[in-house]
Formats: sequence, structure tokens, C-alpha cells
Amino acid sequence: MKYIVVTGGVVSGIGKGVAAASIAKLIQTNYDLKVMPIKCDGYLNVDPGTMNPIEHGEVFVMDDGGEVDMDFGHYERFLNITTKFSWNLTMGKILSRIIEKEREGKFLGKTIQFIPHVTNEILENFIRLPEKENADICVIEIGGTIGDLENAFYVEAVRQLQMKFGKDNVIFIHLTYVPMLSNVGEQKSKPTQQSVHLLMEAGIFPDFILGRAKDPLSSAIKEKIGMYSNLDDEHIISAPDVSNIYDIPINFAKEHLDKKIGAKLKLTGYKDKMNLWKDLLNKMKTAKIKKKILIAGKYTTLHDSYASVIESINHASAHLSIKPEIVWLDTSELTYEQAKTKLKGIDAIIVPGGFGSRGTEGKINVIRYVRENNIPFLGLCFGLQLATIEFARNVCGLKDANSTEINPETKNPIIDILPEQKNIDKKGATMRLGSQLANLKPNSLACKLYGCCDVSERHRHRYEVNPEYHKILEDAGLILSGKSPNGKLVEYIELPQDQHKYFIATQAHPELKSKFEQPNPLFYGLLKATLE
Repeated sequence: MKYIVVTGGVVSGIGKGVAAASIAKLIQTNYDLKVMPIKCDGYLNVDPGTMNPIEHGEVFVMDDGGEVDMDFGHYERFLNITTKFSWNLTMGKILSRIIEKEREGKFLGKTIQFIPHVTNEILENFIRLPEKENADICVIEIGGTIGDLENAFYVEAVRQLQMKFGKDNVIFIHLTYVPMLSNVGEQKSKPTQQSVHLLMEAGIFPDFILGRAKDPLSSAIKEKIGMYSNLDDEHIISAPDVSNIYDIPINFAKEHLDKKIGAKLKLTGYKDKMNLWKDLLNKMKTAKIKKKILIAGKYTTLHDSYASVIESINHASAHLSIKPEIVWLDTSELTYEQAKTKLKGIDAIIVPGGFGSRGTEGKINVIRYVRENNIPFLGLCFGLQLATIEFARNVCGLKDANSTEINPETKNPIIDILPEQKNIDKKGATMRLGSQLANLKPNSLACKLYGCCDVSERHRHRYEVNPEYHKILEDAGLILSGKSPNGKLVEYIELPQDQHKYFIATQAHPELKSKFEQPNPLFYGLLKATLE
């Protein structure tokens, strides 16, 4: 087993997840090895499922129903793999398991301490999880910043990991921030020096330093960082700002980071096989056809809340040689008349997932305008529910149609809570989560897009289209094009293709399964419809 440990320094939010995923992609592809990630988060939440997207970014849902940090989206999109809930460690998970073991008498009456018991629990996961997956390489990303109290036990665990398996099998890569001071016009290494000093105090000596900066690192700054890090200049790698995150693996490859890692870990069989990746990148950069894609949401102040939606647009656009411009619309106070103005010149519209009543009437007004004016539309999760409400109100004539989540007293509960959810009061992991099978109607738009009639996408919701209204909706012309195998739950809706060029919504979150090299069919169809 070989390990690549990625840590971060100076400030948070400098792109450890994307850097780790880029390194993993290069090793996976160019050495033809099975690579798996483990992400370590310091927070005491068991998972981020109950966190506000504006505070933490989107919650990434896995096939197995796990709710994890958004960085796992990068690993899936870059590596074309399906990750698992167990691969995301949080201090909440680790401490919960320690307490469970203590209650079960697993420690034989000993005093339970942070060291060795917590670090041993972390180490056990680092060893067991990759072995279970028969992985060749495990990339461990430690969240937060070196020096944070909350990630200290992970840092100690990876130090012990190297002691256990040796320097030929465990290497450390440290991502740091190198600021450029405009008043002096040069890159400054002092924050990196201090960060590396903290890392070394913890007993970790980095094999590579990635310098995140506005521009590529100068030779002078590489030399200076190398001197303070006990590293040759060639082990100081530039990580400049990019407008396209899919450039990052290629930038690393230009500095031969993958070859240098291979030499450290004694990997063999290197061959550059990133051709498809490079071709898609070239398509993105040379695309001339511009299309405006509007996202109508309620968390628009933090675009990370919709990270997977944004990347799904980028994936489909790359394959279609489209240059997308994403337009954000906060629907909190949006009237129908305002929607008419705001949506002029827009080529396609996405109404993504969300919870709560704020902004719902504005989204319904957007959907009505889209339906009436033949603008390509894709509804995701809550977007399906609101599209159904809009159709019930304005086509079926049920003017007070609503969701019981928005108005518990509505006389026409078109959207209602799942029966099995009604008596649940604990928030964590109580929704319909993970991969769910849907049966699609033959010859429906959904079936044509997927190329088959049995599909699975990931879900995260408590409310559904009320079965009592299925016939009313269908009689009025709405196609319930996909249902659960038992026929009770609506998974896809659409308008007839002779009435609307592209109007489809799903109760799922298809954005979670889109990959750079394999875009999701619903997003691909949406972008393709803008060309027709």
C-alpha cells in the first residue's frame, strides 16, 4: 500500500481538495493504478448533512446514501469513481466510534485517551479502508490548516503512518499560499516558511511543496522555499490561479509532479495517457458558441452551494464546445413581471435543490415563464416539486396547489412528505438518500437522454409528488416519465416534446454523478437544446 498525504497551510480554502484530486488523477491515469481518497475533517458533526450550504458549501451525497464534504465531488468528477461514506472521516465519526467501543467494553477497562486511542482509531481507518478496496494508492486529504487544533490528531496519525510503512510508501505534499504584495511587486515566502515550520514541529517533513499563488512561482521564490523546507527546488511546485480547475492536473504534469511522486514511491510503468482530458480542455478553451445558463436559487451568495451543478454545466459544455456564462438569480422577492425582465436573453434555466419556503414563489414564477416561452429547463429535486406545483396551479386550475413543506394547511397538497418520514424528529440521515432506481417510460425524453429505461440517480429529500394527484396531472398533459419500481414515487416529469423543446425535471440530484469525461445526460441534453 502506498499513501500520498496532502496537507494545507497559511489559510483555508486554497484548493486542497482540487489539488489532491488532480494528483490522484495523474497517478491513476499515467501509472494505471487504482487510487482511492480519504478525506479527514476536523469538525464534530458526524457528517455535513445538517450544515447550512451558505456556511459549508453543498452537501455531496454518495450512492450509499452518505452525506459528505463537497471535496468528494472533485474526487468523483476527476477520477470517474464512486466514493463511499466510510472514506470521509470526521472527528464526530471518530469520537462516536471511540465512545461506542468504550461502552461495549472493547478497551478492557483502560483509561481512554486522545493518544493513543483516537489516533489508533484514525490509523485503523487509514489501513483498513484501502485494503478493503484493494487500492494501490490512497490519497489522504487532511482538512483545515496546519496548526489548527481540530486536525491535530489526523496529523499525528499520518506521522505514525509513515513510521509504520516507511518513507518509500508514505509521502507528504503540503499546499501553501504564497502572497504577492502589490506595493513591492514580489512573491513572499514568509507565510510558507511559518507553515512548514508548524508542519515540522508536528514531526512531518514534506516531500513536496505546492505553492498556490496568483502567478507561477519564480525561480527565486522556489529556491527560498526549498531552503527553508530542506527540499531541492524541483520539489517546489507551482500551483497558480486558474480560470478552469481542469487545468490543474495538466499544470502539475508540466512540472513532472507525477513522475517525481512516482520516483519517491518507486512506481513503475509511467505513460502519459491524459489525451482525452487534454482534448476536452482544448474544446473548453476554444469554444466560440456562448450560451447564458441561469441558475434560480436561494443560496446564490455562496456559489459553492451549487458546486456540482456548476461543474455539470461545464462538463456538458466541454463535450458540446459551448462557452457557458452562468447567470445567478436570487428568487426571494421575484414577481412574474420581474421574471419576464430577468429572463430575457437567457438560453437555458436550472432550478436546483433547496429546503424551506424562502424564494419558492419566485422560482414558481420563473418556471411558469420558462414553460410558456419554450426556454430549455431542467429542474432538480425541489425544482421538480415546484415545476409540478406551477403546472397544477396554472394548467390544472388548482390555484392553491402547494407543498406541505411550504404551506402545511394547503387544500391541494400536490407535494407531501413521505409517509415514513412523518414521525421522524432527528435530522441526520432521515431523508431518502443515495442511489434510487427509476423506471422510465419508453420513448420519453428521459429514456432517450439516458439511452435506457432503467436508471439510477442520487436523492436527498423528504417530500414527493402526492400520488393522489398523479392522474389529475397526467390528464392535464404533464408526463410523469419516470417512477420508482413500485410506481408510487414520481422520479421524472416532462412536457411533450412537440409542445416544448426541453422541459424536464427529476426528483434526483443528477449533478452528483456528472464527470468531466462523462457528463450527466440531463445536463448534456439541456445544453444541446440551446443549440437547436
